[in-house]
Amino acid sequence: MERRLFTQLTGTALAGSLLTNNALASALALAKKKRVAMVGTGHRGLGMWGTPVLAEHGRSMEFVGLCDINPGRVATGKKMLGVSCPTYTDFDKMMRETKPDVLIVTTVDATHNEFIVKGMEYGADIVTEKPMTTDEKKCQQILDAEKRTGKKVKVTFNYRYSPHRQKLYELLRSGVIGKIESADFHWYLDVHHGADYFRRWHRLRQNSGSLLVHKATHHFDLLNWWLESDPEEVFAYGQLNFYGKNNAFRHTNCRPCPHKDKCAFYWDMTKDKRLMAIYADNEKYDNYHRDGCVWREDIDIFDKMAVQIKYANQVQVSYSLTTYSPYEGYRIAFNGTKGRLEAWIKEKQPWEEEPFDEIQLTTSFGKRELIRVPNNEEGHGGGDVRLRKQIFAPDGNDPYRQAAGTRDGAMACLIGIGARHSIDSGKPVKIGDLTTIQPSATRGV
Repeated sequence: MERRLFTQLTGTALAGSLLTNNALASALALAKKKRVAMVGTGHRGLGMWGTPVLAEHGRSMEFVGLCDINPGRVATGKKMLGVSCPTYTDFDKMMRETKPDVLIVTTVDATHNEFIVKGMEYGADIVTEKPMTTDEKKCQQILDAEKRTGKKVKVTFNYRYSPHRQKLYELLRSGVIGKIESADFHWYLDVHHGADYFRRWHRLRQNSGSLLVHKATHHFDLLNWWLESDPEEVFAYGQLNFYGKNNAFRHTNCRPCPHKDKCAFYWDMTKDKRLMAIYADNEKYDNYHRDGCVWREDIDIFDKMAVQIKYANQVQVSYSLTTYSPYEGYRIAFNGTKGRLEAWIKEKQPWEEEPFDEIQLTTSFGKRELIRVPNNEEGHGGGDVRLRKQIFAPDGNDPYRQAAGTRDGAMACLIGIGARHSIDSGKPVKIGDLTTIQPSATRGV
C-alpha cells in the first residue's frame, strides 16, 4: 500500500507538479521504510530494540518479522509492540519469507554467531546486542562471514554514548594528562542487579561465556575506545565464591521456594507484570524460569574476577568485577605523564537528586579540578537514545568514533574470552593467537 501511494503521489507530481518538495520527500521516505526483523523477543529485545525503536524511528522502519524459540513469548512480543508482522519459531523460514534489510539479534549470547552469520548470508545487515559472541571460533565465523557476504555488522555498545563517558573520551584526546600510561577500572554490581545474572540463563558458561564476556564486554569496549588501542595480552583470576553452591539451601526458582521467608535473595517476580507476561506466562513451552534460584548448583560462572590487560600501545590496565557489592557503580582512573583523570560513578537511587556526574582532573604540579557532566537523561544516561539514532537515523557524523563494528565487537569479547582461558589455564593469553585479527597500537586514528 505504501509503495502504491508513493507511485500515485510521484506520478501526480510529475504530471502537474502538485506536490511540494516536502511532500515528495515524505512520500519517498515512506516508500523506502527499512524492513527490520528481530530474533530473540525477550525483555532486552523488546525493551531496547522494540518499543523505543518504533517510537523514535517508526517513520523510517517497520518490523516485518519476529522470531523466538518460544512460541508464546514471540506472540507476547508481537502484542506488546503492537505490530502486525508475522511471528516465527523457524528462523530460516522468517528470513526466506520476509527478506529483511536489517536483522536485530537479541538471543542468548552463545547463539549470536548462528543468527549473525545466517542473517548476512540471507542478505541482511546485522544489529547485534553485545557481546558479539562467546568464544574465538564463533568470533572468527562472524569475521569471515562479513568479509564473504559484504554485509555489515553493528555491535550495540550503548555505554560509549553516555555524556559522561563521552566527556572522558574528549579529555583523554585533549592530552590534558599527557601520554596515558595505565588505568584502573573496577566495576561493582550490587546484590540486586548482580544477583539477577545468577537467576537467568547467564548463570551457565555455555550460554553467556561467563560475565567476563557477557557483562565485562561493555567495560572492555570502553577501555578499547578510551585508549584507542587494541589489547595485546591478558592474565586473569576468577572464582565462584558467593553464589551457586556456596549456600546451605536452594530451590529451582523463587516463586515456589520453601525458603523464601529466610532467603535475603528472594525475588517476587509476580510484582512485575511485564516480566510475568514475557516469561512466567510462557514457561510451559520451554520450562525457563526467569526467577531462578541464585544458589543453584549448576551455576558455573565466576562471581569475582580480576584481569590484567596489556595494550599494544603499552598501556597497562587493572580491571575487576564484583557481583555482590552493597552498591552499584564503578571507579575509573587514567594515569598519564602529566596528571590523572578519574571518576567514581555510583548508580543513583530515586531519592538521590544529583543531576550530574563528576570527573576529577589532577595535573602534575598543578591543582585539582572537578568537571560536572549532566546525567538527567534516561536510558543509560542518554546513551540508548543516541545509539539507536546512530543505527536507524545516521547523519554521517561520528566525531567521537562511537559507532562499533565487528573489529570493535571482536576486541571487546576477546579480552573476556582470553581472560576466561587464562583463569582455566593459569597462563597469560595473547589476543593475536585467538583470531586472525592482530592487535594495533593506534586504532581508528
